[in-house]
Amino acid sequence: MDKVLDGIGSPQDLKSLDIPALEKLAEELRELLISTVSSTGGHLAPNLGSVELTIALHTVFDTPQDKIVWDVGHQAYVHKILTGRKALFHTLRQFGGISGFPKITESEYDTFGVGHASTAISAALGMATARDLNQEQFNVVAVVGDGALTGGEAFEGLNNAGGSKRDIIVVLNDNRMSISPNVGALSRALTQVITTPLYNKIKTDIWELTGKLPRGSKRVRDTVHRIEEGLKAMMIPGSLFERFGFRYFGPVDGHNLHGLLSVFRKIQKIRGPVLVHVITTKGKGYKFAEQDATKFHGLGSFCRETGSTKSKKAPTYTEVFGRTLVELAEKDEKIVGITAAMADGTGLVYMAQRFPDRFFDVGIAEQHAVTFAAGLSLNGLKPVVAIYSTFLQRALDQVIHDVALQKIPVVFVLDRGGSWERTGLPITEVST
Repeated sequence: MDKVLDGIGSPQDLKSLDIPALEKLAEELRELLISTVSSTGGHLAPNLGSVELTIALHTVFDTPQDKIVWDVGHQAYVHKILTGRKALFHTLRQFGGISGFPKITESEYDTFGVGHASTAISAALGMATARDLNQEQFNVVAVVGDGALTGGEAFEGLNNAGGSKRDIIVVLNDNRMSISPNVGALSRALTQVITTPLYNKIKTDIWELTGKLPRGSKRVRDTVHRIEEGLKAMMIPGSLFERFGFRYFGPVDGHNLHGLLSVFRKIQKIRGPVLVHVITTKGKGYKFAEQDATKFHGLGSFCRETGSTKSKKAPTYTEVFGRTLVELAEKDEKIVGITAAMADGTGLVYMAQRFPDRFFDVGIAEQHAVTFAAGLSLNGLKPVVAIYSTFLQRALDQVIHDVALQKIPVVFVLDRGGSWERTGLPITEVST
């Protein structure tokens, strides 16, 4: 049987496919992701979780005229495959190959480069504002995923976008994970959507009942609508986004193509800021990635049949640091560890396991991590802040002003000073 994927050269080829064909395409894309990443290494779990979402976006919207801005670019592999880079996908993370992230010089479909997080809403709003000033007509969609909403810039963008009243769509790809499991109050609020099916059941039952009333019962339905809004405010986080000025839609099953296509087609007609809350499973379709999404977030080559990675002859820098910090912490109860959604990647996972009360994962919030550490230090603790060197760039002001100028003792542990992506090596095998 011919593969659906063989007939896809650009997003335009998706628009003539029916639901069964799109579902088959999703299966084929997952197979390609697993077979390729098992050989080259890369970000597997986040891309497996965003397959149907990416298909739906490119089916409904007319890219590249319509702009899709990816947050945490490691969820954009399927986007690359569907936008003319299928034949090059095997070069992922290889010297001279395609980038593992959206890259504006690589394709007109890559509207904004991103190798970190929390930037998509701000960039998308800039594009939407320029569109309006230039009197152009196109959609702008920001896809926020993998914990990027824990970053402060995302909220700055939400605040500005909601107040602007411009036409902009934000898709929240909620898989309850960043790299390590999500942390914080917002994550708990979003999780309530999944664990509280009562809201959706009550909503469905009420509207089915009132829909059977005579045509003259508009006042009844209006009253029920106000009750529904109050119920939503109590039970789901939609009210949070609506207070930012967004129309909230969701939660939507991120693996149901029929539902995704229906929602995206409807919101195209809605004016003003819109947020679509999509629930996905990180690692979807590959049992090892579903069982351990953190391990399969980003890794080197592995055996696809067993999920096992290649054995290492010597411990990595990350392992040596993580275990050494635990040894030091056993001798000094003032030592605490801080990371920004990277417990495994930085080696602080050992600290989290041995001293959970002295380990702090602040989410994708490097600025907060640094100033938080300064506060801990001023009250007698010995904070060790472990962040990838490239990500600490986001907190240079805090390092200079909140720590260095005040001469506050904080230990910074920074690795990955080079570009591990260019080497083609697994993340855990590259260090300074």
